Amino acid sequence: MIRIPILSPHRREPFPPAQTALRDPDGLLAAGGDLSPERLLDAYAHGIFPWFSDGEPILWWSPDPRMVFATGAMHVPQRLRRWLRGCHWTISADTAFAEVMQACAAPREGQPGTWIGPAMLDAYVALHERGHAHSVEVRDGNTLVGGIYGVAVGRMFFGESMFSRASGGSKVALLALARALDGWSWPLLDAQVRSAHLVTLGARALPRTQFLAQVRRLAGETGRIGAWTAAFPPLAPPQLAGR
Repeated sequence: MIRIPILSPHRREPFPPAQTALRDPDGLLAAGGDLSPERLLDAYAHGIFPWFSDGEPILWWSPDPRMVFATGAMHVPQRLRRWLRGCHWTISADTAFAEVMQACAAPREGQPGTWIGPAMLDAYVALHERGHAHSVEVRDGNTLVGGIYGVAVGRMFFGESMFSRASGGSKVALLALARALDGWSWPLLDAQVRSAHLVTLGARALPRTQFLAQVRRLAGETGRIGAWTAAFPPLAPPQLAGR
């Protein structure tokens, strides 16, 4: 039987140390609590994130290792590079946060459901309204074709999910986000867990001890609270192709 700490939804209490998370399933740390903005921000500041399905209790995770991007060292495969040079999509930030989340919540091919249920949607929209959760939108004309959202704490960005409605939509959003973060001297973008798709764009595994040390440092520094719409750099897909 799996035994993990159970958090109360009725009082503020610290998370157990991330290093005490289970090895199997990898990173499971605690259950229960709530999705208030205060608790979510506390979780991310300690390298912890919620991930659960409808009908389950809230589950909190801190896997080891942790997948991250170095924002100044994104990898753009040659085929993607050629395509970006001819792409005329537009890129923005924080203009359609809820719509991006809802698109990320849509069941993917081969998946029967989604982990982004109504409780998660409400919680992150509330966090967005407080200026701590952000989205990057990619549009073809007026049509939203891709996007990504996540949480910013200090100078650390924690990616949550991304989507594509047209081939390349999520890649453009991710590359644009990394370019903006690098320009602001935010060195890391958390990608949570490994996927082959992320690895092709430069994601690497960081031991949890190293990841937590980086989070402690970066989350404690001055960040950007509030909408990023005006501050986000004016980027176009050809600029993301590099040389």
